[in-house]
Amino acid sequence: MRTDTREPHNAGPPLRVLVVDDNRDCADSTALLLQTAGFEARACYDGATALQLVATFRPGLCFLDLNMPGMDGDELAVRLRTWARRRRLVLVAVTAMDDSDHVERIEAAGFDLHLVKPVDPFDLVQVVDTLFRAWQGAAAVGK
Repeated sequence: MRTDTREPHNAGPPLRVLVVDDNRDCADSTALLLQTAGFEARACYDGATALQLVATFRPGLCFLDLNMPGMDGDELAVRLRTWARRRRLVLVAVTAMDDSDHVERIEAAGFDLHLVKPVDPFDLVQVVDTLFRAWQGAAAVGK
């Protein structure tokens, strides 16, 4: 496993990241990795809980597993887009599936990015760091 030797990210307010995956170990370890890298991250394990949590946590980035029981990641993405109409919200599909049917499904649901499991921890932190820098740049332009 590669490791990032940079200091934890602490420039300005942290980008809030919500990790939604019915695999608790995956969700918890991803949130812990992002917290260690200096981001504010929370994990939850189903779509209904995610919808409740976004109202108080107000994430700027969500990692969503596609194949969850009950509400799948596609439906959750559509609902989050409705919730976030006037906010910046980046949705990242995280799934082991990368065939053309799943890619079309991900695009139709309005995801911004698609990562294929297993995601390298270094790459995951790099994605969040890049998105955070873009977020900060957009906020600075809006001032």
